[in-house]
Amino acid sequence: MVEGFWKQGYVDGQNITLEYRFPDEVPEVFDRMAAELVSLKCDVLVGAGAAAPHLKKATKTIPIVFLFGFDPIGAGLIENFARPGGNVTGLSNFSVQLSAKRLQYLKEIVPTVTRVGLLINPNVKISSLYVQEATEAGIKLGVDTQGFEVRALGDFEPAFDAMVKAGMQGVVANGESLIFQARKVIADLALARNCRAAAT
Repeated sequence: MVEGFWKQGYVDGQNITLEYRFPDEVPEVFDRMAAELVSLKCDVLVGAGAAAPHLKKATKTIPIVFLFGFDPIGAGLIENFARPGGNVTGLSNFSVQLSAKRLQYLKEIVPTVTRVGLLINPNVKISSLYVQEATEAGIKLGVDTQGFEVRALGDFEPAFDAMVKAGMQGVVANGESLIFQARKVIADLALARNCRAAAT
């Protein structure tokens, strides 16, 4: 992004000031940092991934540009793609469709997989779409899918234990803040429980 500004003739500290915040995908930190940026009276706010909903919650007036929005409509960021409405606009990568692709890759790598657990954070609005995509893909691939809920880092080990008990042979994790935080935990638990994993 900085390079893009530079190409347009904007240099940080000279004719533009860039304020950075890195919440490390921790939900409560997103809220605090969003409030900080709003208090600075920035001209424009830019939020990548999970940051945009927190920015929108923090201000109804400062323009917000989101990047890599998984489902901007489902997340309540915009009303529709043609006319976003409000103070928010941006770019979406429609990554919900990757749920099916992850399952497909898992099946290609391990053709014998027939039962796969879906790590789902029900606090994320788009989770139901992830489940739908993966379930439909599973039917075509001959794979039974089952959701296992995780709302916090401490939920992953019980979720994996439940997957083992249910006979899951693999696990698919979708890209969102909690999953990002738990990426190493997921990998370690998958290895310890002998599950094949597919994630962002």
